[in-house]
Amino acid sequence: LDRRGSHPTSPMYVLAHLGRARAAALQGDTGKARQAYQDFFALWKDADANLPLLIEAKKDYDKLK
Repeated sequence: LDRRGSHPTSPMYVLAHLGRARAAALQGDTGKARQAYQDFFALWKDADANLPLLIEAKKDYDKLK
């Protein structure tokens, strides 16, 4: 996440936030997971709300509350 490389607009950057959130959730670090999910949602705030990956991420985030 610290080094975007030669393609700063790559979708892989956004997906890295989701991966970080899921990893933190699996480790039981809900604070870190919430922050990573919020970062992911902020980056995808204008995305189509019907994207399956976004729907799944929102469900996962809701489970953390």
